[in-house]
Amino acid sequence: MFAAYVTVTIVASVVNGIAAVTYLIGHAYPQAQADMKRVPRSWLPVLGSLLAAGSLGLLAGLAVPALGTLAAAGLVLYFIGALVAHLRVGSRQLVGWAVFFSTAVAALVVSVSYHR
Repeated sequence: MFAAYVTVTIVASVVNGIAAVTYLIGHAYPQAQADMKRVPRSWLPVLGSLLAAGSLGLLAGLAVPALGTLAAAGLVLYFIGALVAHLRVGSRQLVGWAVFFSTAVAALVVSVSYHR
């Protein structure tokens, strides 16, 4: 179980860390997504910071288990908000969302399961 916990946590952290970087450097893809979802571009640094905090929190959770569980739960909530943003504008392009949401849920499940 330890190997699964560490692997899923690291994969989720890397995936969300890469997303955070794209938001924080002003990459065109998050900007286009924000425009499509009618989210102000001024929110992108905040959203990127939330992703970065979740990513770092997952890694910190390897040393402080409660922190990792809270970070995973925060990422799950973040991606539920992203789903709402998609559905609000009628977007059905949910493959990317599903990948990110699945990694966050997997990190939460293995964290809770391992630390019971």
